[in-house]
Amino acid sequence: MTQLRAQSVLKSGHGRAPIDTVELDYAGRFLRRKRLVLASGARLDVDLDRATALYHGDAFETTDQHIVGVIAATEDLFKITGDNLVRLAWHIGNRHTPCQVLDDHLLIQPDGVLAHMVETLGGQVAPVKTMFAPERGAYGHGRTMGHSHDHDHSHD
Repeated sequence: MTQLRAQSVLKSGHGRAPIDTVELDYAGRFLRRKRLVLASGARLDVDLDRATALYHGDAFETTDQHIVGVIAATEDLFKITGDNLVRLAWHIGNRHTPCQVLDDHLLIQPDGVLAHMVETLGGQVAPVKTMFAPERGAYGHGRTMGHSHDHDHSHD
């Protein structure tokens, strides 16, 4: 089995053809150091300088300048619909929950408490299986960080 090593990431739109791909779910697309198994069965040892959020279409550049494409895996999610998606999105965002915003629905990871909240607010929740590409963090971190993140606003 082939062994590759990557220490850098190319963002989507890099324009280089991959020699292989790796399919990762949302949680798996946030990494620093990890051994991945590629579609071909080859292994890729990832060793990045810092934890990095990857998105569908990004790629690893191997130490021998080959490209390994990143594919967002399909995963179990909740599809949220309703007459006031803006209001529903605000309540989800107020809980620092990753959310993918589309024209006619929202996608979140399965969470019974949030599903109940959405339904209480008049929204509908249905399980779906699709790729998850939530909005990127507003401060350049790439991920919704929750309230355990390092920040300077008060919670008083």
